[in-house]
Amino acid sequence: MKRTFTLGGLAEAASLPAKPLYLAIGMFDGVHLGHRAVISAAVQSAQRGSGLSAVLTFWPHPSRLFRPEDPVRQIQRPEVRARQLFSLGVDAVITEPFTAEFAALEAEEFVPSLRRALSGLRTIYVGENWRFGRGRRGDVSLLLEEGRKAGLSVFSAPRVNFDGEPVSSTRIRRDLEAGALSRANSMLGYSYFAEGVVTPGKRLGRTLGFPTLNLSWDPELRPRFGVYAVRVRGKGLRGWLPAVANYGVRPTVEATHEPRLEVHVMGACTLGDGDEIDVQWLTFLRPEMKFAGLDALRTQIEQDRAQALAFFAHKEG
Repeated sequence: MKRTFTLGGLAEAASLPAKPLYLAIGMFDGVHLGHRAVISAAVQSAQRGSGLSAVLTFWPHPSRLFRPEDPVRQIQRPEVRARQLFSLGVDAVITEPFTAEFAALEAEEFVPSLRRALSGLRTIYVGENWRFGRGRRGDVSLLLEEGRKAGLSVFSAPRVNFDGEPVSSTRIRRDLEAGALSRANSMLGYSYFAEGVVTPGKRLGRTLGFPTLNLSWDPELRPRFGVYAVRVRGKGLRGWLPAVANYGVRPTVEATHEPRLEVHVMGACTLGDGDEIDVQWLTFLRPEMKFAGLDALRTQIEQDRAQALAFFAHKEG
């Protein structure tokens, strides 16, 4: 198993092995199809050049600094994003803190600062619309110019389109918030997912005849509250189990401010409290609703389960 490196910023780059470095740069929130075009180019070049592939990303999102009253909610937390980047074959993930000092760096100083921190740097990989430096003044043309001065190559990946428009984290966020899960998954290139440890609930689902695995899961960007067809497995295990899930604040039984993900496995299930699980979200079934009572809720859950079973039957057929 190859060694990977997780660095808390460019200041820690001295710990990297002394090999040629091929660096992809961007926020990469969601690690979607467009991002993968940039990252795969860096990984393939590193393999051909017997070097290291690395990703330079940032946290928090710049909007936290420039408009804290209305920041861009991120699809993934840094640790989740890092795991996905490593799964694509990246050797190192460098998460640079996006501070006021970093934001003030002039565009012409960006490449020299990379050169000083990363002695093995050979090539920089970005998307064609990537911007950098104070006031986002730097673009790919300037990056090419500054790269030549520093003796570096620069690769700009063209944008990837879906439904006639470029794939972007902004589009994916909008679709997740609207419940357009199938479209979001198509742009991500994988199924949107949640993960966490199953926590004890009040056993109401079991009382209703639909026992659930409960996760106190609350990402920065909340997908639309509602019911989804999902599949679930224990962390590190292979077999996926078909399930139906509700994500929201449970207005019928105990309205709360903090959302919860409740997953009902449609079949035999050996998972339970304390288990770490992965949940892949496959399709949106309906929005979360408040019902007149538990009988009405039970009837609707039966319908949700039937709809989810039909989805899986169609998918397998």
